[in-house]
This record gives sequence, C-alpha cells and structure tokens, in this order.
Amino acid sequence: MGHRRQPAVIHRSRHDLIVIGAGIVGAACVEAAVAAGLRVALVEAGAIGGGASAAAMGHLVAMDGDPHELALCAHSLRLWQRWAGWPESEYRRCGTLWVAREEGELQGIGARIDALAAAGVQAEAVDAAGLYALEPQLAPGMRGGMHVPGDAVAYPPRVAWRLVREAQQAGAKVFAGSRAETLVDGGVRLADGRVLSGPVLVATGAALPQLLPELPMRARKGQLLVTERHAPLLRHQLIEMGYAAAAHGSDAASVSFNVQPRPNGQLLIGSSREYGAAGTDISLPLLRRMLQRAIAFVPALREVRALRSWCGFRPATADGLPYLGAVPGRRDVWVAAGHEGLGITAAPGSAQLVIDAFLGRAPALPLAPYLPQRAMRGGA
Repeated sequence: MGHRRQPAVIHRSRHDLIVIGAGIVGAACVEAAVAAGLRVALVEAGAIGGGASAAAMGHLVAMDGDPHELALCAHSLRLWQRWAGWPESEYRRCGTLWVAREEGELQGIGARIDALAAAGVQAEAVDAAGLYALEPQLAPGMRGGMHVPGDAVAYPPRVAWRLVREAQQAGAKVFAGSRAETLVDGGVRLADGRVLSGPVLVATGAALPQLLPELPMRARKGQLLVTERHAPLLRHQLIEMGYAAAAHGSDAASVSFNVQPRPNGQLLIGSSREYGAAGTDISLPLLRRMLQRAIAFVPALREVRALRSWCGFRPATADGLPYLGAVPGRRDVWVAAGHEGLGITAAPGSAQLVIDAFLGRAPALPLAPYLPQRAMRGGA
C-alpha cells in the first residue's frame, strides 16, 4: 500500500496588528503601533522603504490644494520633527518657493497664505524683486510668488529603514521577503502558506487593489532626474504656482516645474504625471518635456549634467485624499494608502490617525474625509 499524503500544516501566529507594506507610510504605522504597546508584525515582499518611497523626491511640503489635504500635511509636518535629527533622514529645512510666471497666478496668493496660516503654517508673498533676491537663477520675467520657509527635504527610504529597525528592537516581528497573498477571515495568508492571525492594516500604496479590490486606486507614473554634484545653484525647493492643479488633474500625461537642491550638491528635477503607463521604462518624450519646462524657469540647468533618471508609481485615489481607517465589510481590516505624491509628508500624521482610530482613541483630525467608504465599489 502507498503512503497516504498528509495534509499540509498551516502555521499560524497571532499578533495585535499586522501591517502589510514597509514603505514610509507602513513603517510609520508600525512605529505608532509599537509605541502604543501592540504586538506588531510587518509583511514586506520587497525592500524596506522601497517602491514609491524610494522613488520619491522627499519634499516635505504643506500642500494646500484641498483643505483636508492641507490639514493632514500641516499635522504631519509637526510630527516629522521627531525624525528630523536622525542622520538617516538627511533632513534640511530649505523652504519652498512657489513661482508665478504669469500675472494672473498672483491673484490667489493672499487666500493661500490665509489658509496656510489657519493650519499653523507660515507663508509670505514675495514680489518679483523679492523672488530674485531669494533665487537669482530664475529666468527673467517671473512675476513673484509665495515663500513657505518651514518646508523641508528628507531621504525617505532610510527613514523607513530606521523606523522598521527600531520597531524590531522593540519587539516587532518582520516578515521580510514575504508576500501577502490574500486576506483571510481574521488575518492574512502569505505566499509560502503561512497564516498570520490578527487585525490587518494594508499600506501597500499603488498595489492596494491586489488585497482590497473594492477600493479604487490608480497607479500614476512619475519620472525624476538627478544631476551630478556641483557648486550650489539653488537654495529652495522651487515649484511653479500651478503645480497643485496638475497634481489633482486628470490629464493622461502632464509635467510641472519642480526642482529640489539636495544637501550633497545634487539637484532633483521633476516632475511628471502619467496615467495608464505600465512598466518602469523612462518615457523619453515626457522626460524631454519635463526638462524643457524646468529650463524655462531656471535656464542655468542647461549647463548641469544629468546623472540618471528613474520612475515610480504614485497611488492615486479619485479625490486625491488617502484612504485612512477601517474597511467596511471586512472584519478587522484597516487601510492607510492612496496619498498620491504626499505619502512622504503625510506618513507620520496618517499613521497616528489610523492607529488612534484602531485603538478607539479620538484622532487629532476628523477622520471622516479620509474614510475609505467614500469610494467603495458598489457604494458604502
């Protein structure tokens, strides 16, 4: 007689919270959960701090295209200060200079400054003379702009890595190189057959629909270019005044002027947005448009040598706000994803809001604008 095949043994382990995704948002959620005394597991198939976090510009910006977006950014920027002193952060408060090329772009600056002030963010209008005093390399003919001195730049992958390392030291269990295959009742099944039991928090960015198909998410491809090191050319993160409209727009492909001086003397040049693009190949026509727009604002960029370019995928929701909170129709499943280009800025605030809600605490901001039921397929 042949041997009877024994049933496969499914290994289960129990946790207070299972976080899926170790980009900076997921890593921040792990930090907040561990700080609250939870037994945490982190599942990540790729590199810690990889994906969109590794491809990002690392701009910590008080984006004010939407009042709920601004509230989350302002709250998060305050929380970022506890990470700012880490060597891994490469944090530098360079400020953001919003540049107006057309006279009409100056009209809304007063209202923007008032909205920022209401959120606790300092900003000031600058005329043309003030603009060139701050950034002499700007092309002639700029009309003025807005200066936000508290904005900063950081290096997201290393921040995520340190958050995870410290969480491990505090007892968090990291399942590195493990892919979450499917959510099951009361936990998650990994691709190798293991089942982790406990409430689940999905923080997988643009890959969110693989585990939560009921939550609409579009991957919005973006390209960046970095230059070689050189003598200082710019002092501030520079953004054109119409950037927010492009970020929230629905065009299949668009470019905006956005240049960031890095502490090591390099420049990051952006940015592009593209729906419906798959794969990590660089779109040379779109890259050319992006560089042409940057040179139109800063002609001296013609003389700077490019080192390399790359792309990443921003996780975009229909209304531009992230999904933060419990997922209706699923038991003990939570989500923190969909920040589009603001995941780096909004990571600590998003994590705090979700973990506070998970624990039944009153969140620092009203959670209603970010709850996922607003976009559930088939209605909430």
